[in-house]
Amino acid sequence: MLYLTGIIITFFLVVILTSKKNKSEADKILALWLFCTGFHLFLYYLHYKKDFSSFPFLLGLELPMPLLQGPFLYLYTSALTNQNPHRKYNWLHFLPFVIAVLVLMPFFTLSFQEKLTVFQNDGKGYENLILILYSAILISGIFYALLSLRKLSKHRENISDQFSFTEKINLRWLQYLILGSSIIWLVVIFYEEKHIFSVVVFYLIFIGYFGIKQVGIFTNQPISQNDNFQNLVLESVFVEENQTEKIKYEKSSLSSEQLQSIHQKLTEIMLTEKLYKNPDLTLAELSQKLDVHPNILSQVINSAEGKNFYDYINLQRVEEFKKLILLPENQKFTLLSIAFECGFNSKTAFNRNFKKATGLSPSEFLK
Repeated sequence: MLYLTGIIITFFLVVILTSKKNKSEADKILALWLFCTGFHLFLYYLHYKKDFSSFPFLLGLELPMPLLQGPFLYLYTSALTNQNPHRKYNWLHFLPFVIAVLVLMPFFTLSFQEKLTVFQNDGKGYENLILILYSAILISGIFYALLSLRKLSKHRENISDQFSFTEKINLRWLQYLILGSSIIWLVVIFYEEKHIFSVVVFYLIFIGYFGIKQVGIFTNQPISQNDNFQNLVLESVFVEENQTEKIKYEKSSLSSEQLQSIHQKLTEIMLTEKLYKNPDLTLAELSQKLDVHPNILSQVINSAEGKNFYDYINLQRVEEFKKLILLPENQKFTLLSIAFECGFNSKTAFNRNFKKATGLSPSEFLK
């Protein structure tokens, strides 16, 4: 019953995704990924029910299918974070699956009874091939999980390089997706098939629940303004990155004198205009004020301040808070109201950045 529930939920999610208006590249990849996962779960269900006689031509097709999971996770992560500049080469990630199918062709061409005999005898005659395939599946799963984590880490870095706030940028969907896949691969290493597919079913149920109720992945319209903002962030970060990646941090193009000059202008504009008080300040907006390229400004902040854009701006906000909190006329205001005046947009962001800058909580600092 558990496996059948997982199959129904998976194909239901596929239908929702395929009927979604204005599907993104990530939506299409996720739909195909879920379809393949649901089909693989269906093949296992036939094994579990010992009902392959109803579908004799399907016996054995499940063997290479785990090789699809890693590439789909990686490509979905890349598409969702707009880090997929070489789309025409995406098919290369599925070469191991194609090779596995070709290697297994002699088995696939056997009669149903012959294939059934092999299965009943624990793969007798194909022991070496099964061992190689199992090793390839493990390597593929672990390799692509690590690659996906690297993509997510790079995404975080780029956000910190271009935005002074992260509270509206929701990465939980990708975090949970990658974490769930990683857990499944651990189960593959240590447990039997029935445990593996039980975990897969719960993973699919989680994808459906979290995707529909909290993230809006399966809906036609974003569930909140934050989701709209999330899409804009993804586009702005990586369109900018893809257009200017070659010149980022090319220190030979920026002399020491130029770096010092831009840094001086940056310091002056922060003192006079206090742009950090804008809670939605971005690197692009600040660079426009200084009339320099965003990547050049990012290099200046990294070199002269030893910080990324996010940490630099929030340090300015912390310093401003430390000044304002000491003024007698501000004693009637709460700490949070003054923090908002300094450019912070949430209590969490204020406390986290204040602790990072001073080593103390705001209340401890005041004492």
